[in-house]
Amino acid sequence: MNHNATEAATDAASDATSSDSEAIVRQAEQAGERLAAARAEIAKVIYGQEEVVEQSLIAILAGGHALLVGVPGLAKTLLATTLGTVLGLDEKRIQFTPDLMPADILGSEVLEEDEHGKRHFRFIPGPVFCQLLMADEINRASPRTQSALLQAMQERFVTIAGQRHDLPRPFHVLATQNPLEQEGTYPLPEAQLDRFLLEIVVDYPDRDAEAAMLAATTGARAVSAAPVLDTAQLMDMQQLIRHMPLGEMVAEAILNVVRAARPGQPEADDFINQAVAWGPGPRAGQALMLGVRARALLHGRLAPSLDDVRALLAPVLRHRMAIGFAARADGITLDDVLARLAERVQ
Repeated sequence: MNHNATEAATDAASDATSSDSEAIVRQAEQAGERLAAARAEIAKVIYGQEEVVEQSLIAILAGGHALLVGVPGLAKTLLATTLGTVLGLDEKRIQFTPDLMPADILGSEVLEEDEHGKRHFRFIPGPVFCQLLMADEINRASPRTQSALLQAMQERFVTIAGQRHDLPRPFHVLATQNPLEQEGTYPLPEAQLDRFLLEIVVDYPDRDAEAAMLAATTGARAVSAAPVLDTAQLMDMQQLIRHMPLGEMVAEAILNVVRAARPGQPEADDFINQAVAWGPGPRAGQALMLGVRARALLHGRLAPSLDDVRALLAPVLRHRMAIGFAARADGITLDDVLARLAERVQ
């Protein structure tokens, strides 16, 4: 290739890169407008839970699942239903109970006989075959039933009687969990907890938000949300997030903080080594990488910052770590550990 041809190829590559960047900017601006409209629509129904709504949207935009933890009556189920409506997703709900069986979630095969007397099996899909699955009070079911969701959450398909059945796209699980101190609950296995992109703590609303909620929900006219997005637009946003630039400083901060949360790693300090029984795996880093991009897009920015890492550190790591017995006896909590890790993001 001669000199002129080399220059031409370089210019063409530069033009293509510039064109791609401009396309990402345009898509991000359009996505930001739609997401702002979606948040406004959700706010008509959900009062005083702005951070919970934001983190739920982040989980879905990043293509993951979310675990909502809080006492009953804080609109966790209503939030999932509203998200399905606003985002244009086919939504189904399962009420988890101690007698729920895996087939009640995944589906089962039934033996049928046709008009010629020939028998064959037919698969009847369970409620997991939807785009947004509301797993209500997931920790009230037995561990066997909880584990029925493991393959669906990770692989996006289920296997029944040796046959693979693909789930719809996109597929997201929003599960609610009551605090483990309440009676009749079973702790989720660590392998399933790791499948959730975020663990979202749902707390009581403040006084003003609760007053607005009481006035709006006890009147004669019920308030409902309207669709803002459709499935194709949501999936386009999920792809856009994976193309958003991630600065080297942010990427290094994510890697450092995830490794610093693991006892025995060179990045961990004495406090972590003594307080933490086991730390997060590589999925935590993946969750942070995707989550910070999604948060930046929600806030109308084209690239994530260290503030995004600090904001999502606790939701990403909270369910992927455990405090040792000695640290608990000394009064050290997981929040203390997460605060210590957040200080290292700089």
